Amino acid sequence: MKIYTKSGDKGETSLVAGVRVPKFADRVEAYGTCDEANSQIGLALSLLPATEAWQELQDVFHIIQTKLFHVGAELATPEGKKVGWPIGEEDVTFLEEQIDKLDAGLPMLTNFILPGGHPAAAAFHIARTVVRRAERKAVHVAQQEQVNPAVVKYLNRLSDYLFVVARHVNKETGSVEKTLHE
Repeated sequence: MKIYTKSGDKGETSLVAGVRVPKFADRVEAYGTCDEANSQIGLALSLLPATEAWQELQDVFHIIQTKLFHVGAELATPEGKKVGWPIGEEDVTFLEEQIDKLDAGLPMLTNFILPGGHPAAAAFHIARTVVRRAERKAVHVAQQEQVNPAVVKYLNRLSDYLFVVARHVNKETGSVEKTLHE
């Protein structure tokens, strides 16, 4: 199988089930932004120190990156077509459990945190903002067509999780977490 198909050379792409749409279609924007977020998460993970201490986080992100691929697949599935890997409430609950687990070990928030610190933490903050954009695009699609409500919830919790992960990375690496200058 070749990497290039030439089927998109005229500005169209296929959704799941072969439905052709313009490359700027709202669904394409939404699942493309999920792909961008997934790539940014991969970059952030690559910036973590290569030690056993980070293995559990890497394992959790393996699940998350797979689920984020599934979110993209849902967004690439036109209304009325069967979704191959539906996102469910259990996926949202999994993220909430991960948030609670990491947040329990972090200092209480008393001010807004500026993105930065350790390079991996900064990259997780960027991933968070890309996921927020994916969420906005998914909400936009959901206002026009049927979208599984768990998809929007998942993206919302994922951005929260990425925020907590960035804070966790800064804490564990001894990096300073800067707050707003007042």
